[in-house]
Amino acid sequence: MDKKFRVQQWKMLLITMFCYLFFYTGRHNFGWAAKGMAAELRIPYTGIGWISFSMLMGYSIGQLINGNLADRFSARLMVTVGAYLSIITNVAISFANSGTLIMVLWALNGYFQSMAFAPGAKLINNWWSEEERGKAFGFYTMAAGLSSVVTYLLSIILLQQGYEWRMLFRLPVLLLLISATAFMIIARDKPTAATGTQIEKQPEVSWVNRYRLVLSNKRFMVASLGFGFESMARYGLIFWVPVHYLGGNWKDNPGNLWVTFLLPVGMAAGALTFGILSDSLFKKDRIKAIIFGMSVSAVIAILIYIAPVHNLLLGGVLMLLAGFFVYGPQACFFPLSPDFLGSSLTGTGIGFMNMIAYLFAAFGEPLLGFAIDTTGNTNSIFIVIAVLCLLSACSVGAVKYMKLPTVKTV
Repeated sequence: MDKKFRVQQWKMLLITMFCYLFFYTGRHNFGWAAKGMAAELRIPYTGIGWISFSMLMGYSIGQLINGNLADRFSARLMVTVGAYLSIITNVAISFANSGTLIMVLWALNGYFQSMAFAPGAKLINNWWSEEERGKAFGFYTMAAGLSSVVTYLLSIILLQQGYEWRMLFRLPVLLLLISATAFMIIARDKPTAATGTQIEKQPEVSWVNRYRLVLSNKRFMVASLGFGFESMARYGLIFWVPVHYLGGNWKDNPGNLWVTFLLPVGMAAGALTFGILSDSLFKKDRIKAIIFGMSVSAVIAILIYIAPVHNLLLGGVLMLLAGFFVYGPQACFFPLSPDFLGSSLTGTGIGFMNMIAYLFAAFGEPLLGFAIDTTGNTNSIFIVIAVLCLLSACSVGAVKYMKLPTVKTV
């Protein structure tokens, strides 16, 4: 491989990772703001769950639309515009005093946030070959996991410094402004745009046919179902773990906050590890890697339910492992799009898969909020998460027994 191209290849991956590293500052901040928001605006946790639902629905719909658009338009432009609009929406929420207004704005923010991941994945797929696809998507998914780390860290610091919940929508997104601007300046959609290399032009496929080709692939549909359950489990942790540990005495026990910080740390490590292992240890058998990860996740969720909250050392280890095994398989889900559908449908496939994922996650949020309101115990969410992990493993396992040919990479 040409050395100059190799440098450009890594440059495009790293700048896309850098941009996405700060995207969650405009999305995963909500779980940390939820307690203060609920108290000030007198919103029950079921209502908070519905606000979270609105964002996930906006994100889900946006994935279906923007994944398709990423196969036709500039990923560089889509990611940048989405980032800027998300920043504006977050700042607007910080001045809102109505739960209804926050719900509408948070839903719009979900759509704007959806303009990033599938287009970014399309850009990466344009630059990386099938032989290194697992590794490339592992790094990209790791950036998303690290984005949760950044958001958790900033939120913990701001809360410990005494800032109110509104500041969580104003300050962290400033980092997204910087990274999105850098991405707009440096990123290039295809090798031809950066190196002048000529590559074979792929035939144009209409947007309707792109959807038709994705929907007709039954193996991809079943895998997307498994991804839906995985995302319900993942968002159950991301959103409700801070609520679980932000008890009435968290200021007297600040260690509780740092236990939650280990969750996204584990997620970031898991994404990179599973991405690399899917290419090496599992020999590109991404289905087997997913089944392994989700099965272990179910066991860990049960252990968290049993473990006492006041044991910070044990809680920290379990949170680290929960993040590692729940989120790690995501790095194996995304390459299934080009693996099953071909490179020309990467954006549409990932967009559809993410649409299913966030549709499932959206309905999971108010359900978990209702469970907490009903039982009066946030610990109950871990039983639900264990069941979701097993459903994900079983769904993906069914793909192994579907005797359908995959589409060769275009």
